[in-house]
Amino acid sequence: MIRSMTGYATLSEETALGTLTMELRSVNHRYLDVQFRMSDDLRILEPSLREIANAQLTRGKAECRISLGRTLQSTLPDRLKTDLLARLADLDAQVRQHFPQAPGLSVADVLRWPGMVEAAELSMDVMREACEALMRRVLAEFTASREREGAKLRDLLLDRLTQMETLVTQVRPRVPQLVAQYQERLTLKLREAVASLDEDRLRQEVTLFASKVDVDEELGRLTTHLAETRRILKQDGTAGKRLDFLMQELNREANTLGSKSVDTEVSRTSMELKVLIEQMREQVQNIE
Repeated sequence: MIRSMTGYATLSEETALGTLTMELRSVNHRYLDVQFRMSDDLRILEPSLREIANAQLTRGKAECRISLGRTLQSTLPDRLKTDLLARLADLDAQVRQHFPQAPGLSVADVLRWPGMVEAAELSMDVMREACEALMRRVLAEFTASREREGAKLRDLLLDRLTQMETLVTQVRPRVPQLVAQYQERLTLKLREAVASLDEDRLRQEVTLFASKVDVDEELGRLTTHLAETRRILKQDGTAGKRLDFLMQELNREANTLGSKSVDTEVSRTSMELKVLIEQMREQVQNIE
């Protein structure tokens, strides 16, 4: 299944240190460009997370936001610094010897004392494991969203493709008749303009010019390119660059068809083909 380069996924997971949230979004881009937005204490994990992302993604400008919401339980200190606590108690006792009426230190005073509590440290091993596991889960959700979007793009492209195939099928049987009619009209005009012109030379010139306005080859190449586009759309994996190239080839043949046309019907077909090709090209830009 083809994938869109546009996708979004977000997941959260509870850890010992709080709620870990990861958000991944992307838009179309010529190459793969993954940017991480995270706090400095998690930045050390970026290389391993980038490696996981690069193994799953091939194209697109992606942004991954990672945040760790500390809960009350996770922010409680592991323990008090007992040596500092004993020193503070000794100092309090000494002060009260000189000022017996002075109020003693409250629990809040002790806890607010600089350096009294040892905050919970962020374990990189624990966070690495949690972040990598969450990254894989987010990527799975993210890929699923891109595949759903890709399925919609594929249906749209196949619809335009069917319209183009119908146009080519309708106009192709008319080409030999149109060339013959044009050749006949041109012969009559030349005979009227140059009555003394040699008949063989006249036939040669008319045949040569008529061959230049024959669009059968262009219609044949259009048919081939349309068939290849349909084949790629039915395959799995990345297809954006190949489809983009085919859109260029289709547009080239449609332009040539219009420039060589000597019939309003062929000219109209050329214009409709170019409109459909442009619609397809806009959508192809979003395919991975």
